[in-house]
Amino acid sequence: MAAEIHPRPQTRKPVLLSKIEGFQDVVNTAVIIPKEDGVISVSQDRTIRVWLKRDSGQYWPSVFHTVPVACSCMSFNPETRRISVGLENGTVSEFVLSEDYNQMTPARTYQAHQGGVTVVLFVLEMEWVLSTGQDKSFTWHCSESGQQLGTYRTTAWVSGLQFDVETRHAFVGDHSGQVTILKLEQDNCSLITTFKGHTGNVTALCWDPVQRVLFSGSSDHSIIMWDIGGRKGTAIELQGHNDKVQGLCYAPHTRQLISCGSDGGTVIWNMDVTRQETPEWLDSDSCQKCEQPFFWNFKQMWDSKKIGLRQHHCRNCGQAVCGKCSSKRSTIPLMGFEFEVRVCDSCHGSITDEERAPTATFHDSKHSIIHMQYEPTRGWLLTSGTDKIIKASTCSHSIVSVLFDRDCASFNICGVFTFSYGT
Repeated sequence: MAAEIHPRPQTRKPVLLSKIEGFQDVVNTAVIIPKEDGVISVSQDRTIRVWLKRDSGQYWPSVFHTVPVACSCMSFNPETRRISVGLENGTVSEFVLSEDYNQMTPARTYQAHQGGVTVVLFVLEMEWVLSTGQDKSFTWHCSESGQQLGTYRTTAWVSGLQFDVETRHAFVGDHSGQVTILKLEQDNCSLITTFKGHTGNVTALCWDPVQRVLFSGSSDHSIIMWDIGGRKGTAIELQGHNDKVQGLCYAPHTRQLISCGSDGGTVIWNMDVTRQETPEWLDSDSCQKCEQPFFWNFKQMWDSKKIGLRQHHCRNCGQAVCGKCSSKRSTIPLMGFEFEVRVCDSCHGSITDEERAPTATFHDSKHSIIHMQYEPTRGWLLTSGTDKIIKASTCSHSIVSVLFDRDCASFNICGVFTFSYGT
């Protein structure tokens, strides 16, 4: 056999490759140029910049373009080399990069919103430009004619947007904590459903079209995995951040979710495990373990001549318990609790060490992250922070070792591998 593939143990810790500095203000979005050692950034300092890696190993700007107002968001389509930039005055400006990435040509401007643009997406298959804004609206335009095709009013200003090309479903997350699913047509849309599981505003969305799972991050520090394709209404909660979640990316080849937060933490979640929904919290007027009354249960307090106790809930079984009957703490990773949470004493004794085994790893990016992008081909993770710095790290979880014998003609390894055989 000409080649053998030996998987290496998964390297979970992101390794810093380089930093890009020199911005005058916060970088709101930065994306990797696939198949190129390049990065595109947009910033509060009103600049759009294209950075290419030089022979020295440092990134230097090959394009520096200034727009009238601050850039709030951006998306890049590598096939058309089209950059769609959302601005704080409500417009979306499009530019086309030259083949050598050394020139940027203005293409079109869309009058999309009355407030700042929060998310912009270009859908090549539809020739649509999708955008959301602080004016509590979601709009989509035809990229060929520039005409607005439709709009939808949301309950609050939108901070998360994803689109499924196959079904033409748009997922819209807003500041009320709600996620809305819309079915888009050429010139109209229909409301499919809405769901809410967060107590804070939705800050990030990530869609996996293969498993048909939607991930939502929130300012309540939590992530929820919504099983859209399973049609069972399953919602799995993930707790691994100490501050609001700012970015979500999914690596389908390794079944891992990558999340980042304002706390500077980057969490890599193993989603190739059977996770469980958290139980519903039960209602009771007294502790469901010792039957002592809670402080609002005046009748039982009077009858038993006892002072009412404060109510708590076991995160494992959902029962209403008092503090004495829930004095223990435990991690429950399969329920998404990577940090220790309150459990009742009986559940604490039943949770095994195997069930406490972590399903996520935690890493410090050393800057408060605003935006994150994962490039799966090379396993690159790009983060931009409030410190006005872009950091490029390698997060390769699928690196393989390829051994070739003398019959092998050529090979190339770059995150994934390609090779050809000789005769």
